[in-house]
Amino acid sequence: MAFWTQLGLLLWKNFTYRRRQTFQLLIEVAWPLFIFFILISVRLSYPPYEQHECHFPNKAMPSAGTLPWIQGIICNANNPCFRYPTPGESPGIVGNFNASIVSRLFSDAKRLLMYSQQDTSIKDVQKVLGKLRKLGNSSDLDLKLRDFLVDNETFSDFLHHNVSMPSSAVEELLDAEVKLQQV
Repeated sequence: MAFWTQLGLLLWKNFTYRRRQTFQLLIEVAWPLFIFFILISVRLSYPPYEQHECHFPNKAMPSAGTLPWIQGIICNANNPCFRYPTPGESPGIVGNFNASIVSRLFSDAKRLLMYSQQDTSIKDVQKVLGKLRKLGNSSDLDLKLRDFLVDNETFSDFLHHNVSMPSSAVEELLDAEVKLQQV
């Protein structure tokens, strides 16, 4: 038998079967239409929600080093979504934490341990001991959040533009006291 003959016989058989089973034919046509109308009514009841694009603060991977990885986890624990690109979003930047007091302490200790043969090692030891002493006597000091930031760090701009905090609130936040014993 040829292909067209078989197709014609199959269509004739299907048409005859459908003509004899009118109730089944109505169900087969009405059921997909019913589901389709349910989808249309849900779409009309709940219009689509327009979400702005999300920019997340950068987080270092473990291969970038232990300190940047842990700082990325701790500093971005709540995983906020911002409307505008974040400062560390450009390629090649691992983290915005390179100039924090903990990073500077570790870099001084690393420099001290790696280059202890050079003449400046005694000065480096004094710097590290001074910073450790400052951290140890933190109950005597009035440390502000501003003390932990470098002058050109963009934390205040980040809060002002991305979180839409007023500049007075950013200044109050930067003047907040930090108690290292509780931290």
